[in-house]
Amino acid sequence: MKSTRLVTRFFGVIMMIVAVIFITVYFYSVPLVQNEVYAIEKNSARLALNNVFQLANKMYANMEGYRQQAVDSHKERLRNVIDMAEAHIHNRLQLAVRQGLSQQSALNDILRDLQSFRYGRDGYLWVADKNTMLLSHPDPTFSGRPLKDVPDQARAVVLENMVLEAIEAGDGFYEYRWQRLDEGEPIDKLSYLKYFPQWGFLIGTGLYLDDLESEIQQRRQRAIDTMREAMNDIRVAKSGYLFIFDKSGHMIAHPNANIDDTNALDLIDPASGRPILEELIEVSDSNKELHYLWDRPSDPGNYIYEKISVVRSLQGFDWYICSSVYVDELQRSSLQLGQRILAIGLFSIMLAAVLGILFVNRIVQPIKQLALTAERVNNGDLRAESGIRRDDEVGTLAHVFDTMVRQLRRNITNLDRRVRERTEELAQMEERQRLILDALPAQIAYLDNQLTYIFVNQGYADLFGGDKSQVTGKRLADLSPHMLRDIQQEVDRCLAGEEVHYEYRFQLHGREIITRRLLLPDLNSDGEVIGLLNLSMDITNEKEAERRLMEAQRMSAAGQLAGGLAHDFNNLLSIIQGNLMVLRERQQHDDTQQAFIAPAIRATQRGAELTSRLLTFSRNQQLTPGNTDLEQLMKDCIDLISSSLPKNIQLHYQVDTHQPLFVDVAQLENALVNLALNARDAMPDGGDISFSVSQRSISYLRLDEQVAPGDYIEISVEDSGSGFSAEALNQAYEPFFTTKSRGKGSGLGLSMVYGFIKQSRGYIQLSNRAQGGACVQILLPADSIPAKNELSTSSQQQPEPTMDFGGGQLILLAEDEDDLRELIRHQLTDLGFRVLDASDADEAQQLIASVDAIDGLVSDIDMPGKLSGFELAHLFKQGKPQGFTLLISGNPDYSSDDATIPLLRKPFTCEALASALQHLSHEPQSGEQNEQ
Repeated sequence: MKSTRLVTRFFGVIMMIVAVIFITVYFYSVPLVQNEVYAIEKNSARLALNNVFQLANKMYANMEGYRQQAVDSHKERLRNVIDMAEAHIHNRLQLAVRQGLSQQSALNDILRDLQSFRYGRDGYLWVADKNTMLLSHPDPTFSGRPLKDVPDQARAVVLENMVLEAIEAGDGFYEYRWQRLDEGEPIDKLSYLKYFPQWGFLIGTGLYLDDLESEIQQRRQRAIDTMREAMNDIRVAKSGYLFIFDKSGHMIAHPNANIDDTNALDLIDPASGRPILEELIEVSDSNKELHYLWDRPSDPGNYIYEKISVVRSLQGFDWYICSSVYVDELQRSSLQLGQRILAIGLFSIMLAAVLGILFVNRIVQPIKQLALTAERVNNGDLRAESGIRRDDEVGTLAHVFDTMVRQLRRNITNLDRRVRERTEELAQMEERQRLILDALPAQIAYLDNQLTYIFVNQGYADLFGGDKSQVTGKRLADLSPHMLRDIQQEVDRCLAGEEVHYEYRFQLHGREIITRRLLLPDLNSDGEVIGLLNLSMDITNEKEAERRLMEAQRMSAAGQLAGGLAHDFNNLLSIIQGNLMVLRERQQHDDTQQAFIAPAIRATQRGAELTSRLLTFSRNQQLTPGNTDLEQLMKDCIDLISSSLPKNIQLHYQVDTHQPLFVDVAQLENALVNLALNARDAMPDGGDISFSVSQRSISYLRLDEQVAPGDYIEISVEDSGSGFSAEALNQAYEPFFTTKSRGKGSGLGLSMVYGFIKQSRGYIQLSNRAQGGACVQILLPADSIPAKNELSTSSQQQPEPTMDFGGGQLILLAEDEDDLRELIRHQLTDLGFRVLDASDADEAQQLIASVDAIDGLVSDIDMPGKLSGFELAHLFKQGKPQGFTLLISGNPDYSSDDATIPLLRKPFTCEALASALQHLSHEPQSGEQNEQ
């Protein structure tokens, strides 16, 4: 039979085993092992010493940590005692206040109580003021005396400095010497002092450090007992042991009860004649061993046995830890080991022979093991391995097989890991989607076709209490049946497959919420609705903004309408008033005619006043602002209003600023009078009306709109009447709105106030007072911009003109209203002027160019033709710089943009026209500014 590599190696291994065993045992192993074992035994003695040293060192560290922990614990306790005293004083002072006692009397009682307060063994409290006077102390010899009177002057200085430092710092811990209450000698003490500035004194408490040290000593004794117990269980070799002594020779721990806890300095080394402990101290921590002769416990007094000792010092405890062992005991282990190795060698030879016989029978064992491993893998145990590590054919086969199994196991493990990672990624993605859906400013919910909630985000859950778990899995009919009734039609349409949009209103925490909702049907692959998705957006603020915008647009439209009506109405009033004035002059001797003419003139004046109110509401009234003394304004208003109020209504005012206000004083006065009369009508049974004026600096405030930051004058009008109704608060500024009975109000009062305030760049707010009555708050900017001056149309404001002063001067009158042009022509003729009229701008332009003798121009602003009244006036001034011009208009949007061209508002009287022309005819025409 052909020999294989396996058989060849078998015989080589048998021979090698036999040779190695003999060579190792006889020529190398035994002496080497003996030396090594001896060294190991010596090192074991040092190792035991190091272990005990580490244990002792750890105990020392623990004791130091315990010391610091005990100090920190006592400090915290002292703080707690002071905090309890503070709370006690605070509570007693509050009780004293409720009982009507003075604080000083209560503090005196508290200080007396603190004198008797005790805690722990001999803990107490003491109180000193900032002058270092002891206000309270349990020792009557110190209470009520300054610290400087402490008998020991050095200690007195320390205590005074300590108290003053604590007062400056607020609190602190200090160490000093002080006697116990029942003993006279001062000892070390740790105190905590805290200063209370609200009471003007500090409180101190402390503990005596010898109490803390006694706790440390008890802890130290327990450590020694622990060390003694530990060392009793430690043996080096057969009879070696460890012991501990200190520098004074005191044997702290020794396994021999006769030596333990005694002074061992009298134990003498017979070889040197010195105390053995001194020699041990000399070799401590030097990595040297002390070799000396000593007796045995079995042979006392016979100092012939060699010993080895190793010593380490523990500086924290001032200990010396020593390991001591007999040399022959160290050598005994190595000899025994050498004998055993020799026995093992002989046994190995016999074993090799047996293995040689059994090898052939066991050669197939690896193959069997490999087959069993393959079967385990086939059964699913991918962790099975053959465990065969050889370099022959069997080893190669086992290695390949194990490698394949490991690769298969790694592939499956990687697949499991990738599946697990993908699962975690999906979970994280789901969590991110949940966070995103919860953060969206929308209410999102998914319901199945049975209207059961499958998913809701946090915004939707807030509708039902804020917990999503309380909504998910519940039916809509169970959670909110009224909501289902409201939206049943929309839900049915969505379940039928239709996308549904609608708005839904509901109450949440007492507030109406408006939402815009979208219902999307969820269809499966067969086109069946299996659920619906609800998307809701809160549009409450958008609805409110839309309402405010519509209200603002409505007010703006009303203002524009009012301004347009005023323009046309002024033209009509000019014609009516002018003709009535002429008729009154011609019929001044006919009393019957005068009785009809006078009411008609008064009616035109009331119409002019109504037009003025409409202009104020539309913010087109021309203002004449000036610096106004608010104190004087309020006095004048009070005098004006008082005469119109019944005796059961009292007026009050208060002005808290000397800042002048640049405003149209007449319009402001008119507004305040309107507010006061409205307040009067709200108090038929009498009451109080209060005016208050103050200066405010605004950074953020909202009245009828957002207030621009800046300095303002605030005027408040308050009454004790019935207040504003909800309808009045919403519509008070609208023209012709009134809560008064028919015929008792025009409804333009608050509209006029509102228009004047907004035209003056101010803000206004109406509200009801908590104690009853109404409040009107007005803010006017302290830096108002002055408006342009215009000629007044009131004859009462003009000096009486000299009639027939025209002197035959020729005036070009441009006016497109035939009746009004005829009236003004008649007025100019009565004033002594010659009149050349034009019905439109083009005709007037031709007359200016063709007639050189024209001395002045009176022109409307709005006329048919290419040029406006302003352009006509400039054209006339260019050709005739010495002539005079006067513009007239009933349009409130116009104001003169040139100081040399004054503007006269329609309707105007003949006297106002005469006054304006008389002023112009006597004014130097050199281009300087017109002052009218």
